[in-house]
Amino acid sequence: MSWFLGSLLLLLLLILLPYGIPGQQLNERQTFTCGGNLTGDTGVLGSEGFPGVYPPNSKCTWKITVPEGKVVVLSFRFIDLESDNLCRYDFVDVYNGHSNVHRIGRFCGTFRPGALVSNSNKMLVQMISDANTAGNGFIAVFSAAEPNERGDQYCGGRLDKPSGSFQTPNWPERDYPAGVTCSWHIVAPKHQVIELKFEKFDVERDNYCRYDYVAVFNGGEINDAKRIGKFCGDSPPAPIVSERNELLIQFLSDLSLTADGFKAHYRFRPKKLPTTTVSPITTPAATTPSLKPTLALCQQKCKRTGTLESNYCSSNFVITGTIITTVSRSGSVYATISIINVYKEGTLAIQQAGKNMSAKITVVCKQCPMVRRGLNYIIMGQVDEDGRAKVLPSSYVMTFKTKNQKILNTLKNKRC
Repeated sequence: MSWFLGSLLLLLLLILLPYGIPGQQLNERQTFTCGGNLTGDTGVLGSEGFPGVYPPNSKCTWKITVPEGKVVVLSFRFIDLESDNLCRYDFVDVYNGHSNVHRIGRFCGTFRPGALVSNSNKMLVQMISDANTAGNGFIAVFSAAEPNERGDQYCGGRLDKPSGSFQTPNWPERDYPAGVTCSWHIVAPKHQVIELKFEKFDVERDNYCRYDYVAVFNGGEINDAKRIGKFCGDSPPAPIVSERNELLIQFLSDLSLTADGFKAHYRFRPKKLPTTTVSPITTPAATTPSLKPTLALCQQKCKRTGTLESNYCSSNFVITGTIITTVSRSGSVYATISIINVYKEGTLAIQQAGKNMSAKITVVCKQCPMVRRGLNYIIMGQVDEDGRAKVLPSSYVMTFKTKNQKILNTLKNKRC
């Protein structure tokens, strides 16, 4: 064990020395405690006891403050937390400011995100662990930077001028770097909206934008229920207009292929003008209001009608996946599905952790249709106002078999 800790300390020296961290912070006696207030132009923070295993059932909060007029750039140099597709158990949350309202991202496992940039001179980092599996935790470096400064290491920030532009790192000289996370928070005055246009666009192509992507949200935080769209490939998205006076644009690249990137322009305009927003990748149907498992609804005959083809257009979303969690409550089943393929996204809120996608599903009447944990299904249904899938007795749900894939691939190109 002492050999292992010595090796980890050596690794710590190697990953921090190139970044100009003061030598006195790197001696072997450096210990990391649970949270604290960190100020200055640069510094280091790590999980409690790093490089040893972090303790269970802990909640640690670090408040970072750099000089006024600067922004905080946070770079993880090492991360080893309990791995979970949805980061539900042990995780690190990073927020703009000193409150846990505007989250920049949540991280777990061993995937090291790109540099994270706040939109002010304050950032909050919070690590939570449960009672079970643990790892060696994390170590990160923070530094102060000029807002909107360009370079390989970071990007993003707050944009509040009446018009402006932003682009991926290295644009237009080189491809954007791998492992980057950028968030641009555009804030207009009250009673104005934001118009966003992409001039050039080239982001690694994938049918479901799982690897590199640009996501645009109404409001100032990453919230799948408020997501306007998720984009990749080489076709610029249609112009986007916010519902209110805030937009959040998130760009993420994984650790593999990269591309040219994008350049975007925005401007403020009066709210009274007619507005349109681009639809998410597929054309959504109307959302379904919250439904309760009433006696009349749940006494319907539990037998699906029609075929995949006849139910496709009337469904808001069409996905295949594996049920990974189920909880029965108040006559309904609340489930999480790990998505295999998305054939029609509609307004369904899809969560993403690395290359894994999942969604929340409510089976309104728990006996109809029956879904079991660990089985694969084709699910067609409607979506409520929060982006959660609603499955009714009349929804088309069936066990997924490989032979169904050809029909679904054909339906994906169907115009409804």
